[in-house]
Amino acid sequence: QVQLVESGGGLVQPGGSLRLSCAASGFTFSNYRMNWYRQAPGKEREFVAYISSSGDSANYADSVKGRFTISRDNAKNTVYLQMNSLKPEDTAVYYCHAFSYWGQGTQVTVSS
Repeated sequence: QVQLVESGGGLVQPGGSLRLSCAASGFTFSNYRMNWYRQAPGKEREFVAYISSSGDSANYADSVKGRFTISRDNAKNTVYLQMNSLKPEDTAVYYCHAFSYWGQGTQVTVSS
């Protein structure tokens, strides 16, 4: 069955960095676009970034453009989200998404 398992979240100070990982299994990873979303307390889930199946194109929400970078390793069936210059408003649960499947999420908290 399809599984998406996120890791790498945690507590970081403003201006810091984190790298999230999402390990995928149960489908042909290299055939699918992969997405990151996030959901802050009391807010709706929102798009963060996507990367094409081959990794040659990506797109970002305006709120993270220039600070976050999405990448993938098709040999490892893993997608990453490098998050730099983190802000308190980046605090959320971050979810990996592929076609109709979601991971369980990983908490990112940005606070001093």
